[in-house]
Amino acid sequence: MEPVKSEGREAPGYSVQQDGTKVSDEQIKEWLMEAVAGDGFAYGYRKLTVLLRRQYELIINKKKVYRLCKELDILRPQRKKKTIYPRKLARNRVITDSNQLFETDIKYGYIEGEDRFFFIQSVLDIYDRSVIAYHMGLACEAKDVVRTLQQALLKRQLFDKDNKPAIRSDNGPQFISHAFEAACESFGVIHERIPPRTPNMNAHIESFHRILEDNCLSRHEFQSYKQAYETVVDFMTFYNERRIHSSIKDLAPNEFYRLNQEWSIKIKEIRV
Repeated sequence: MEPVKSEGREAPGYSVQQDGTKVSDEQIKEWLMEAVAGDGFAYGYRKLTVLLRRQYELIINKKKVYRLCKELDILRPQRKKKTIYPRKLARNRVITDSNQLFETDIKYGYIEGEDRFFFIQSVLDIYDRSVIAYHMGLACEAKDVVRTLQQALLKRQLFDKDNKPAIRSDNGPQFISHAFEAACESFGVIHERIPPRTPNMNAHIESFHRILEDNCLSRHEFQSYKQAYETVVDFMTFYNERRIHSSIKDLAPNEFYRLNQEWSIKIKEIRV
């Protein structure tokens, strides 16, 4: 059943699939954005409700879909508005060094003890596999993904460089926001978005999220946000500083990055 909002308590921010799996509202928003960017471009909220039920086996009513569409500003009358920033589709690239292409995405974790989701947005360099910067919180808005990208550029000391990395994302609402597009333009970074239903074009951040799920999130039943935060921070340190990666000479990402800056270690070029 759809979560019911009780008096004095906020709705938990998720819906449930037929098998009982809880899906956060933020994930549902991503599915809606993919739908209107693809086959569902001409659908109103009622047909989008049918699509969510059929494609993702969600138990969800049209009133909630209407609310989410309104929050995303994708109800049909608004969809005709022209955007200031044209969409740049991801193109094929050959990556031969660090700081050429960053991938970013959002992963959702669940806090059993508080019955709510938390969010992890990471910026990953696909060449050296480092998670350069990340945001973790009970919300993840456009301002948060802007700050994470800014932190990544600062950590790599790239603001004064002529050649800055491209940043690749999916079509999540945070990444197609005017705030994020304006920030990318201000930072001098090209933002490219993958077409709907092509996660292989964001393969490196997807691979990292599988590692994060298998080696961290799925191994814990979090009772509090504090517990989840401390666990994820510890894992990020382990991943960057100690986890062995066969694709980068059996080194940890940060170690490979440091050595590569000094000695130019050669590995296979990456085609994405």
